[in-house]
Amino acid sequence: EVQPVESGGGSVQAGGSLRLSCVHSGYSYTSFCTGWFRQAPGKERERVATINLPDTTTYADSVKGRFTITQDNPKTTLFLQMNSLKPEDTGMYYCATGGLWGEDCGRTAFDSWGQGTLVTVSS
Repeated sequence: EVQPVESGGGSVQAGGSLRLSCVHSGYSYTSFCTGWFRQAPGKERERVATINLPDTTTYADSVKGRFTITQDNPKTTLFLQMNSLKPEDTGMYYCATGGLWGEDCGRTAFDSWGQGTLVTVSS
């Protein structure tokens, strides 16, 4: 299995938009979910959004209505469209895969992680 690779981070002003991308190995019985996590300085890592093979999505309450997670076909590239960005969205964003077939991607553990891409939102 190849480690996910993220891209698309950068610096924007509050209210702006960014689109993150992640290339990964695709789905399997032991990799049913893909998702985006973030970690701000001094804070714990937070699950931002997830998607699975049937395109079922989950979102953290803090990003609902502003962020959209999608994937391409053949489902080896993951995207996170981030609109109406706020300074509190600042952090390192990680793409990850994991979860057994049929598990709830909003709860399951992820076991393959990218190196992260930095998002900075200024006020």
